[in-house]
Amino acid sequence: MSTAFIRNYQFNIIKKQAEFLLKTLRTVADRKVIETVRYRSAVNVIEAFPYLEGDQQQMLEQISALETAYDFQRYLETLEPYLDPFPPITVKQIEKLFPKNKKLKVPDLQSIDFRYVTYLSWVDIATNRLFIVYPFEGRFIGIEGRITPTNKKGYCLFCNRHQELAFFSVKTKPANASPDNYAAIGHYVCMDNHGCNQVITDTGSLEKFILSVRK
Repeated sequence: MSTAFIRNYQFNIIKKQAEFLLKTLRTVADRKVIETVRYRSAVNVIEAFPYLEGDQQQMLEQISALETAYDFQRYLETLEPYLDPFPPITVKQIEKLFPKNKKLKVPDLQSIDFRYVTYLSWVDIATNRLFIVYPFEGRFIGIEGRITPTNKKGYCLFCNRHQELAFFSVKTKPANASPDNYAAIGHYVCMDNHGCNQVITDTGSLEKFILSVRK
């Protein structure tokens, strides 16, 4: 088995289950409770995948037998070769997603470890604009909008963690609207996009938002 099959958000689910199980082993003495948590951890990991080969499922289910912090660390390390990275993308491809931005500042793609990326994003500080690129059904979707720091904490739409937020507002044009008729759709998202990618465990809200504002 050498095929990559674990997407970043699924790996985050596995890490979350591993952390919870390890915490339970350290703090709970009741064996029945521990066995229940072991079972649920494995089930939650398996349910994160719509389809698994037999050997893939067996490898993931090993989480239920782990005991020590070292065991959990080794378990996660053995899964890393199977991470399915963000699809390859070039600067020119990104530029084509944002044709109106003639001076688009694209991040250094060579410095990004795409194994741990669910959505590619960056902020142009000069214009206070957030750019997001997301692979969907075999192609890339790009959206952009104004990003405004709120200086307060709350729950991010994309990753649902309690963190410093910014308000992300994207202009959209309603169907059959006049050329000057625009609407805006906005939500609160993480100020730290890298941190968001590290903990996102579900792409549902992210995809719903992107599809609702794409042109």
